Amino acid sequence: MRPHWRFEDLEIWQLSRDLAAKFHKVADRLDRQRCHRYAEQLRAAGLSLSNNIAEGSGSAHATEFKQFLNIARRSLFEDASMLLVFEQLGLVTADEVNGLLTDCDLLSRKITSFSRTL
Repeated sequence: MRPHWRFEDLEIWQLSRDLAAKFHKVADRLDRQRCHRYAEQLRAAGLSLSNNIAEGSGSAHATEFKQFLNIARRSLFEDASMLLVFEQLGLVTADEVNGLLTDCDLLSRKITSFSRTL
């Protein structure tokens, strides 16, 4: 039986994992459009979300956990910025960007709310 990590129970980690998977699908399409650097950056920033939440959950102190949550939240802003640029370049549709930005906004708010409880 595999071990269970406490971050797996956090809604913000679950949402960040799901969002990272969505970014990965967009990145796969960017790769097919020969936009490899864009794809790599989107994947990295997307994974940074769940990774920082997970890493922070292992902190011994709330202050340190909050720092990791802040990094995760800032990665959301990086992702949002990339999506807007990709939309302007015609690499992703406005509908897709709108949906992803809505997801980013929701997660950002949830991270902020969760951080305030620590």
